Amino acid sequence: MSAGRSGRAGREIEIKTSDGSIAAYLVAPASGSGPGVIVIQEWWGLVDHIRDVCDRLARAGFVALAPDLYRGESTGDPGEAGRLMMDLQIERAATDLDSTVESLRRQDGIEGPRLGVIGFCMGGQLALCAASRNEHIAACVDCYGVHPNVEIDPTGMRAAVLGIFAENDDFIPLEAVRGLETRLRQAKVETDIEIFTGTQHAFLNETRPEVHDAESAATAWARIQAFLTAQLTP
Repeated sequence: MSAGRSGRAGREIEIKTSDGSIAAYLVAPASGSGPGVIVIQEWWGLVDHIRDVCDRLARAGFVALAPDLYRGESTGDPGEAGRLMMDLQIERAATDLDSTVESLRRQDGIEGPRLGVIGFCMGGQLALCAASRNEHIAACVDCYGVHPNVEIDPTGMRAAVLGIFAENDDFIPLEAVRGLETRLRQAKVETDIEIFTGTQHAFLNETRPEVHDAESAATAWARIQAFLTAQLTP
């Protein structure tokens, strides 16, 4: 895969959906092949941080694809981000993710039939949504996922789930995290929920120094990589 104009290893592509096309960022490992992982944005949109996450996964050996679920909009303002999140058409986003799964499956260099999905904040909840409706997703990483309008039905979910949550999260109380864990386990979903002591919402995001926790983030990323490797590598 040739480097994009930004100097990144990946490139911008378009994904055809049932409702037009959406932009996406695609990047493969230096080897050119690896298991496929979908990366789902925070409420900011498909910003450079999400492309950085894709690049990080590619360095770890995965082919990563991040769709633009806001269809061209992004922001750095929390108030505007909240508006974009609440204005998101959930069913359209779900079908856009279905199209992203099919697009990733068709890419050169994808190893094996099983895909992974990882999402952050809003994207964490949407990652669970995608995994609950798509049989090709075998591994789902929910990083402090929250969206009040995204309902999850884990019945029949085939993906294993790794949950990464913060102890001091103003958006997701610990009882909500434990409730999610209970629902997943009752549906017989292979589940591992990890709560990181002393952290805040979005602690994995190094572009937000007010909440980023470098030590906990390093531990979480090692866990995420090991989980994806175990679930997606034959």
